Formats: sequence, structure tokens, C-alpha cells
Amino acid sequence: MNYLVDIILYPIIYILPAYVANGAPVLFGGGKPLDFDRKINGKRIFGNHKTIRGTVSSLIAGIIIGLLEYPFLHYMLGIAILLAVGANIGDLLGSFLKRQIAFKPGKSAPILDQYGFFVLALLVALPLGHLPDIYGIIFLVILTGVMHPLTNLGAYLLKLKEVPW
Repeated sequence: MNYLVDIILYPIIYILPAYVANGAPVLFGGGKPLDFDRKINGKRIFGNHKTIRGTVSSLIAGIIIGLLEYPFLHYMLGIAILLAVGANIGDLLGSFLKRQIAFKPGKSAPILDQYGFFVLALLVALPLGHLPDIYGIIFLVILTGVMHPLTNLGAYLLKLKEVPW
């Protein structure tokens, strides 16, 4: 029974603020681009799909999950804030890299798109501790690799996204 909690349940509870933060802009995003159409090296910083409203909604959604987890795991509120911030940094860094290496907007970069938000979220939250153990992290790597494309495909089929990745 402990394996179920340590390897599956706790890791999901832990990473949930980052997952929700990563998905919130699909529902609540849009509006003005976060980069205000500015460029570096003649290329957009983030592009039109990274918006102020999407970023703010992402942070709020991750924090709400932390508030929901707080009564059960008091340390999760601070971690949730850092996970949401890290997920945004990872997603924005991925968009920045894609723009700088001339990926067309909306084009998929599988590893970067699936794991950028995840890795940066974990790294930013690392100082507060309480990470799942190595088996939980491995489970999350696998779960993220499966869930990210499935949720994106679902959002595409529901016409919430323009592309299925």
C-alpha cells in the first residue's frame, strides 16, 4: 500500500500545480502577447501564443491547486507557487528557444514541449524539498510523457487548441 502512495499518489499530488498551471492557458489564455511583439535577433521573443492573460491564469490556477492541497499538506502552498512559476518559465523558455532556432509558430518540438515545463517546475521548487522519491519522479516522467500529448489532443478535438500537440 505504501508503494501506491509513494510512487503514484504523492507524486501526482506534488506535481498537480504544475500540470494545472501548464494547461490553464488553453482555457483562459488569449489576448495581448507577453512579449508585446518585441524581437531578439530579429525573431519574436515568445510569439503570439504566449499571452499576458495565459500567463496570469496559469499562475493563478497553480496557486489555487496549492490552496486546495494546503489543508492536507501545509508545505504544498509554497511549493505550488514555485511549481507554477517554474512551469511558466519552462514553457516560456521552450517558446523562446523555438523562436530563436526558427521553429514556425505552432510547430511541435516533442521533448521540449512535453518536458520543458515539467523539468523547470521541479528545479524551481527543489529548494523547498518534499520531492517525490526517485521512483515517484520516474513515474512522473512517464506520466508526463503520456498525458501531455493526450491532453493536447483532447484540447484540439474540443477545439480549444489549433494544433493537436
